[in-house]
Amino acid sequence: MLAFVNTPGNETPLELREVAEPQPTDQEALVEVKAFSVNRGELALLAARPEGWRPGQDIAGIVVKRAADGSGPEVGTRVLGLAEQGGWAQHVALPTARLAVLPEQVSFTQAAALPMAGHTALRILRLGGALLGKRVLITGAAGGVGRFAVQLAALSGADVTGVVGHAERAEGLRELGASAVITQIDQAQGLFDVILESVGGTSLAAALQRIAPHGTLVVFGNSSGEDTPFSLFKLFGHEGARLQTFFSYDPGVTSTLSADLTTLVTLVAAGKLTVPLGRETIWNDLAPALTELRDRRIQGKAVFLVR
Repeated sequence: MLAFVNTPGNETPLELREVAEPQPTDQEALVEVKAFSVNRGELALLAARPEGWRPGQDIAGIVVKRAADGSGPEVGTRVLGLAEQGGWAQHVALPTARLAVLPEQVSFTQAAALPMAGHTALRILRLGGALLGKRVLITGAAGGVGRFAVQLAALSGADVTGVVGHAERAEGLRELGASAVITQIDQAQGLFDVILESVGGTSLAAALQRIAPHGTLVVFGNSSGEDTPFSLFKLFGHEGARLQTFFSYDPGVTSTLSADLTTLVTLVAAGKLTVPLGRETIWNDLAPALTELRDRRIQGKAVFLVR
């Protein structure tokens, strides 16, 4: 079969090559991949992993071999899933605990954009507890996770403020549920019950000043690459506020992954959750698209059809 493999020393960071077919374990189904998407974190992995490593996490496709233990979807079932690696390929073996059935109303393209970004948004919002009537601030709101988080928070009854890096990246966020969109966190008015922070550095420092007493600030990224200055004295007036970290590779993720993916795709099928597609093309166009993703020239998710 064909699959993308890592080529860190070459002009392009990956190549489409002939590789061996996956050999599923008893708990894994073999899936024919119809579409996959790229997460920004995977760009860093391409630079860090050795020659020959096979990338790919977010996939959608059709089960061609059911798990030997009888778990999970039957052959012919449309599915979406979150792989550890190897998803940018014609076939991938996935544990059934990392798969969900894909309703007919949802395309492979939409489904492939959901797993990592949608699942991350769902889990970080849960850390803030019940959101009805709460004020929620989301930095990096124009990204894949951000656009899902804006929608899920608004669906839960929160008043949502989104922070974006540039005014042009604010496009569509109000339609997704944001009541306010700003370009600097310093422009945020008042305090917030829940803050989702992915920029780090001065952005995280400013977020600490805007968390309400007994509120929750969830740190799930550091896209700026900056350290964050911290002073306990500046937290006076924010008593009881909680700083919570979230890492998408937390081992506890797998326990609810299938159910969480089902929740997300059900919302999409019902027209309640919009998948932010910034680019849809064939997988042969993957290499040049990676540069655009790195430079943040694609708004939303980039999805590639396996043809």
